Amino acid sequence: MGITSALTVNDLVLHNPYDPFHHPKRDARLGTPVLIQLMSTPAGLPRWGLRLYRAGGLLLLVLSMFVAIQGQVATSSPADDPYLVEGVSDTIAYGLGRSIKITGTVKNGAIALGADVIVQGTVEGDVAAIGGSVIQLEGSRIGGDVIVIGGAYRHGNEAPNRSASSTTIMYAGYEQELRNMMRNPTEMVTPHWSARYVGLRILAVLFWFVVSLALTAAMPGTISLGIARLQLTTVRVAIIGFVAAAIIGAGVPFSLHYFPTALSALIGLLALLLIVVAGLFGRVVIYAATGRWLQRKFLPIGRNSESVALLLGTSFWIALSSLPFIWPLVVAVMIVTSLGLAFTARYRIGWGRSQPNLISSRP
Repeated sequence: MGITSALTVNDLVLHNPYDPFHHPKRDARLGTPVLIQLMSTPAGLPRWGLRLYRAGGLLLLVLSMFVAIQGQVATSSPADDPYLVEGVSDTIAYGLGRSIKITGTVKNGAIALGADVIVQGTVEGDVAAIGGSVIQLEGSRIGGDVIVIGGAYRHGNEAPNRSASSTTIMYAGYEQELRNMMRNPTEMVTPHWSARYVGLRILAVLFWFVVSLALTAAMPGTISLGIARLQLTTVRVAIIGFVAAAIIGAGVPFSLHYFPTALSALIGLLALLLIVVAGLFGRVVIYAATGRWLQRKFLPIGRNSESVALLLGTSFWIALSSLPFIWPLVVAVMIVTSLGLAFTARYRIGWGRSQPNLISSRP
């Protein structure tokens, strides 16, 4: 009896008849998502009608993405009419998306987000502006520090009236971007579609497609087991990934605060390396599994092509991560799933059931 152990990348990852994620019984256990139920194929259609129906469903999905993109409403910034602070104030003077002009005395400092701080009177504490500038007029006084991020610190021709022990911290880059973000926080989750942005998205598809091909060719067995693990133990992978993300998110700041500098820096670098490696491996597994599913359901062309499957999966997830408002959720799902796949890479499929044999035995 000879044991056939030489399996090609295509056979092992995508269409090997002995691969565990192509068993009909196992596929029946996976369940059907709501989207697949809504786009299920009616019975009795001829072969050409079946392909036309599936292509129409995929086209409808793409059109819905463009409708969501075009549904973005451009919001105009409010008129920058400064808010006057007169008299004596014992609290902090602040402005959110609106400049503040201090003509009286403020004892506990002033801050503006997405706007300017104009000092014409006296500020005993610190003055800060994010996405704006600090303007000190003639005859005014600032007793504390001046902190400016995304703006500038401007004063008259004469030396400003400042405390001798005060300092100035200023970063002048991205002023307009920070100003717009502070005035309209939804811009953080609504990408602005332009020729440059579309070009960057296409470049991202090509980059991750090449990376996926290289990693699949280098580690076909690992990618194959990762796909099977993702399909068979999705909930367990998600739980482990969520716990790992929570530990990393809480553990790294804790170590930076309480541990010695060298040890905390080492922990931070190791956590960053883990996220990068797990993200790379998890993305390729998710792209391959998604592309293979799209091939089976919608695009019979190139059914046995690994490259087509990886390109479909990469394009699908890059397009999904480009949609407004939902892209942070997509990124979070990718990170959690990638961590779960990385931490379960050494476990058998099913954790209690016998592992399917990837190497066929033939007489």
